[in-house]
Amino acid sequence: MTRERARGTRNVAARVGGWSARHRWWAILLWLAFVVLATVVGNAVGTTPMKSYEGQNGDSRRAQQIIDEAGFPDVAGEMVLVQARDGRITVDSPEFRQAVQDVASAVQATGQVEHLRTPYDPAAPAPRTADGTTALVLFDMTGAGDTADERVQPVLESVAGVQDRHPDLRVEQAGAASMQRLAGVAVNEDFQRAEALSLPITALILLIAFGTLLPMLIPLGVSMTAFFAATGLLALASKLLHVADTTTNMMLLIGLAVGVDYSLFYVRREREERARGRSKEHALEIAAATSGRAVLISGVTVIVAMAGMFLTGHGVFMGFAQGTILVVLTAMVASVTVLPATLAVFGDAVDARVIHGIVRVVTRGRVTWPRRLGGRDGGGRVWNVILTGVLRRPWLSTVLTVGVLVALAVPAVGMRLGQPGIDDLQGDYPIAATLKAIDRAFPGGNEPATVAVQAPDVSSPAMQEAIGRLKDRALATGVAHEPVSVQVNPAKTVATVSLSIGYGEQGRKSVAALRETIVPETVGAQPGARAYVTGAMAATMDFNRQMSRTAPLVLVFVLLLAFFLLLSSFRSIMVAIQAIVLNLLSVAVAYGVLVLVFQDGHGADLLGFTPGAIVNWLPLFLFVILFGLSMDYQVFILSRIREAYDSGMSTERAVTHGIKASAGVVTNAALIMVAVFAVFGTMSLLSFKQMGVGLAVAILIDATIVRAVLLPATMKLLGDRAWYLPSWLNWLPTLSHGEAAEEREDEPAPAREPVPVS
Repeated sequence: MTRERARGTRNVAARVGGWSARHRWWAILLWLAFVVLATVVGNAVGTTPMKSYEGQNGDSRRAQQIIDEAGFPDVAGEMVLVQARDGRITVDSPEFRQAVQDVASAVQATGQVEHLRTPYDPAAPAPRTADGTTALVLFDMTGAGDTADERVQPVLESVAGVQDRHPDLRVEQAGAASMQRLAGVAVNEDFQRAEALSLPITALILLIAFGTLLPMLIPLGVSMTAFFAATGLLALASKLLHVADTTTNMMLLIGLAVGVDYSLFYVRREREERARGRSKEHALEIAAATSGRAVLISGVTVIVAMAGMFLTGHGVFMGFAQGTILVVLTAMVASVTVLPATLAVFGDAVDARVIHGIVRVVTRGRVTWPRRLGGRDGGGRVWNVILTGVLRRPWLSTVLTVGVLVALAVPAVGMRLGQPGIDDLQGDYPIAATLKAIDRAFPGGNEPATVAVQAPDVSSPAMQEAIGRLKDRALATGVAHEPVSVQVNPAKTVATVSLSIGYGEQGRKSVAALRETIVPETVGAQPGARAYVTGAMAATMDFNRQMSRTAPLVLVFVLLLAFFLLLSSFRSIMVAIQAIVLNLLSVAVAYGVLVLVFQDGHGADLLGFTPGAIVNWLPLFLFVILFGLSMDYQVFILSRIREAYDSGMSTERAVTHGIKASAGVVTNAALIMVAVFAVFGTMSLLSFKQMGVGLAVAILIDATIVRAVLLPATMKLLGDRAWYLPSWLNWLPTLSHGEAAEEREDEPAPAREPVPVS
């Protein structure tokens, strides 16, 4: 093939990259204008947050929507636990009474509380335990509930003062406002720390990888501008599909990972071609036609994986899908447009070893900058040794590697799922201990089952009688226990009945009894009335039921579309199957490691958490994210292998060349992902800690053991069969994986038997 013919059949990435390189300043200006416009418009319209009921499913969602739209006063309820430390003092003791009175006087003196109730009120006393050792003081914060955390500090200080005066009693405050004040601040600080550390860590790894300043700044610039543009687009898209508050955090995480990945592969290929003696223009053309095309394939595959979350029907997942798709799309567009334009502007200055020179001047030549990871072909000595051994004994390498990975994945069979709750907050947070103490004294009081009743007039005698029968039956049958509370909205069209229920299996049975018999036979039987049950346990049951229905759809959707994309891209049914199997193996290992660490407690002291269940939303989320990100490495490595194979190499030589050519950059990209994800493993929320560790371990194993050992070993075993395509699939388009490969005089094309076709 001549160069003219190659250029005549250039792929989309090559054409776009070529235009950007030739019109470099226009490409850069257009990209910056797009980023600024998207950011300004996004800030102007603002991101529409998800309503509370949109993050639920089934009856829980229906109940919560009724409550949210009923116009209940926006208040933040608080409670003070008063508890005897040794059981000697009881609620009827003078000392206990004095402590309760001191709490009431202290919080009222702040001027920030209203509707205060104590255990000694004759009309509606606050709860006390049967043994008399524990009681609660209940009150609401004045003003709007969503800003109560800004006014709760004086109340917390007044309760702490009462505690100092009564050392024989436990006097502690908890509630919506104090939780947001104490724990919410800690979680926000966690996210800010994670985001602040992600960029410096990424920059440091890039600096070590390239040894030069520009290759560090260019990927970061591409990634961050793509993130800013995507957040602006998210603000517009959120008008149609509302998003959770943490969506932008996920976007930064994913955007930084894929943006740096795409830039790394592009920059490395352009530098590699320049080192081979190509002209600046030709090097950019080859990078655009090869790495640029791989970016498009990888980006589309990641987007397909993320789109699977839309099938869950769960608001949080769908919001994550919307945000991550936007950030991957913008990173992909930036990588094939503004990235080649930027490289065209800087040219060979990209290789200027500024940092190396600074280090030598400062240290007077006593310290040298580390050699760049990988050599001319991108592979290092370690990779060469590993690859040589793997290809010499492919069966042994495959059996041993699969055995190790399966052993790591086996614990996933015993995975237990749980709903995030009080235990999700790890670390030294006194409010968590207070909430747990309240739960022990009044089981289910913090997370009651709430019946939302909607009727033309819930204050009518018939409805009040039905609500009374609901409470009586729930208490008499043991489905619920005190405390029980009833609230009516100002329009008297909605009433909420909060019933304390147990945990675990007992809680599930209580919710089932309420939904199946008690509610339908009491308030639900009234003419014109609608009644649904919500609450933490009810929401968990509805979420699990929704996931059991939709998770198989997500799995099939992602696997089938990814298979079709890979099949179309590489014209090989075996390569597509291999990629799917390897990615599924990486995901299974991530599940197994999660169980070993967070369920069985291996490494609990090191990471600072209490072992327990795996948060119920994590497995599906990890599958989608890991499947998409793992495909990055698979596509880039396979693109180099296929390119070498198409140039005339045997499969074994093509595998050797492809792995060596991409090994260094895959390592660097994986190190960045692992470091960024590992930062999330230090967070206070157990759910995010699990997510960070699961992603970091899975990416590390995937980019090393799976891609460095299992991929080349299985490719060697398959031989030319790796490129097998049934004759009935010959209608698939033939896509070029390289441009100007015929000019590589240093890589003569050996004779090769034709690929078998059935």
